[in-house]
Amino acid sequence: MTAVITPQELHARYQKTFGRAGGYLPRNPLAVDEFHRGIAPRAADLKKDLDPTVQDLADFIHSDLTVRMYVTNMLLEVPEEHRHIHTVDDLIEHLNVVVRWAPAYNRNPLHQIFLPMSALFGYMRLTPSGSVVFRMPQFNDKLRPVLRKWCAYLNSEESAHVLNSRESGWFSQPAVEMNKLYEYECWERRDEKHWGFASFNDFFHRRIKDELRPLAGNGDPSVIVAPNDGTVYNIQRGAARETDFWLKEQYSLSDMLRGPECGDEYVSTFVGGDVYQSFLSVNSFHRWTVPVDGTVKHLEIVPGLMFSAAWRESPDPTTWTHSQSYQAHVNTRGLAFIECGEELGRRMVCAVVIGMEEVSSVTWSVAVGDTVHRGQELGYFSYGGSSMALVFEQGVVDEFTVPQNDPHTHPDDGPAVFARSQIARAC
Repeated sequence: MTAVITPQELHARYQKTFGRAGGYLPRNPLAVDEFHRGIAPRAADLKKDLDPTVQDLADFIHSDLTVRMYVTNMLLEVPEEHRHIHTVDDLIEHLNVVVRWAPAYNRNPLHQIFLPMSALFGYMRLTPSGSVVFRMPQFNDKLRPVLRKWCAYLNSEESAHVLNSRESGWFSQPAVEMNKLYEYECWERRDEKHWGFASFNDFFHRRIKDELRPLAGNGDPSVIVAPNDGTVYNIQRGAARETDFWLKEQYSLSDMLRGPECGDEYVSTFVGGDVYQSFLSVNSFHRWTVPVDGTVKHLEIVPGLMFSAAWRESPDPTTWTHSQSYQAHVNTRGLAFIECGEELGRRMVCAVVIGMEEVSSVTWSVAVGDTVHRGQELGYFSYGGSSMALVFEQGVVDEFTVPQNDPHTHPDDGPAVFARSQIARAC
């Protein structure tokens, strides 16, 4: 018999999701119900025009008995008052709407749906069967092309329609204040159509004014700088080769740093080293910078999970923050291995850019073999939530100069950091 979680359990789990904690989803989960009710008519209109990637996912679910069983059960496990999707076909038709949906700004925080894909999956993935479905490699392999198709839509001129309204859109006064658009280069183009942005994603990875992110250290190469704007999530010294990262808030280098193209030689380099991880919220600057002077030795994007979280059976107020370190191991992520210069003994640093949910497409601004300098642009995320970690070879960091976050606090309440500011000093 399918085990339906209670509305109280659902609400508690919802409050700990990345989307809710990061400000991408509304505080009131009833707004997610409203979102689902709004999709239904559009889903009915488009059901005869399924996007090919969505059709491929549908065919996979219907052809695999185990997957179909878990997907069906996760829908039934949602409490009845929040169950707006009843069948696999309902799910497919709703997903077909979202791949053509650009996030609109809503000035009411109780109704902000900045992550429509997370809102669509929001309830079902919090169920016992849902936690299994979104950890299935085959399901994620079929879901990934859907997210890429949505990313392509957000890169298209068609997606820019949500930007234009000065009354209620992303250029309205409340949105300007929330995103501090006056700090960005686009401020000088605010009289142009869409402020000069070609698409929603073009707006999302907008460039900040250089003078507002000055490089710390006055040329001192021993100063290690923050790769991104955000808040400090965790600092861990003496990282282990392998741990039970899904049970404890810790790092397992063999899982975090190994990809299809890079093997154990990189993992061995970092055993006993240090990890620094920070969190980017909805209104953060979503480009990242190089933390040390050096040479890019390897770049890789590791395909992984998109909507999985480290849920525990017993109530735990730190579930969401624990999920950040968990997702650094299992989610889709980019790995940039940089060999430091002579001043730091040619030791290694790895920047791990982590797609937390939605698209979180990783784009590099550097190439293998490039000589890079502190504060130089390393790359950027397309739309979606994100976290970022730096992994240092043992002997690189003498001391971290930013305070560590209390893991029991909300991620946005952690110590604030800005790209190019000092976070540590090298040995």
